[in-house]
Amino acid sequence: MTVVVFGSINMDLVVRTPRLPAPAETITGHEFFTAPGGKGANQAVAAARLGAPTKMVGRVGGDAFGQELRQNLTAAGADVSSVFTDPAVSSGVAVIAVDDQAQNTIIIVPGANGNVGDDDLGRLESGLIGAKVLLLQLEVPLPAVVAAARLAHQHGLTVVLDPAPAQELPAELFALVDIITPNEVEAGQLAGMTVKTPADAARAAKKLLNLGVKTAIIKMGALGVLYAQAEREATFVPAFEVQAVDTVAAGDAFNGGLATALVEGCDLPETIRWGAAAGALSATKMGAQPSMPGRAEFEAFLKAHPGPILFK
Repeated sequence: MTVVVFGSINMDLVVRTPRLPAPAETITGHEFFTAPGGKGANQAVAAARLGAPTKMVGRVGGDAFGQELRQNLTAAGADVSSVFTDPAVSSGVAVIAVDDQAQNTIIIVPGANGNVGDDDLGRLESGLIGAKVLLLQLEVPLPAVVAAARLAHQHGLTVVLDPAPAQELPAELFALVDIITPNEVEAGQLAGMTVKTPADAARAAKKLLNLGVKTAIIKMGALGVLYAQAEREATFVPAFEVQAVDTVAAGDAFNGGLATALVEGCDLPETIRWGAAAGALSATKMGAQPSMPGRAEFEAFLKAHPGPILFK
């Protein structure tokens, strides 16, 4: 069974700073590097490194970044035969500032990701045959995301939506989604409320379930993760403490771990645990895709931490 990822492929331009600047303020950083990113590609790399057969569907530009992005996906073990090189535009980029407390701000320029559309959906549909899970995010045009969810639903896949960047979503999309994985800010925006506590998250999850999703998983960073289904009481899993240095891709690692667990037949609590383990390990390293754990490291972490886990 395969994990198919339909989404963004970016090059991250990362600056390390003592703190994040205020509006109109200029500060001096202490490190700069580039790293492959994009929520779609991050999740593809996360799943592939954990051993799940993974196919990436998306676009890169006809530039040096595009070549490097394809090569990095291939090196991680992902199938890039459905990644189209668009010569008319640049590859997508994300400008990321990370402070010494591992907090970040991100500005995304979509580039080729903004052209994802009907041709890419055709490539996606051929990749859904024999697949188990479709991972979606919101860094490509929303109509394409909805159409991708519709195709996956028709083919019987488990549809997982990471609703980031947060935006208003059509009712049809909620009904097509099996698992939604917002963070607390995104959950609050979707549910029309503020989410700061597990009790808040439980109320937000109930609202998301009422919109039609089957399972709501709310990632709450240092607090933990809450998951809920219509037929079971909401469950909160406290965070496991690791030394976080960069949380920029921890949520993507979570989704890659979750998808891998689904492909391997895990039940929901164990699926949450796999996602949390992947997120925890990612948070201990710099960069997006470079932080994704391999299978051996992942299994060692699970063995050393047999209970539910997340990152602080």
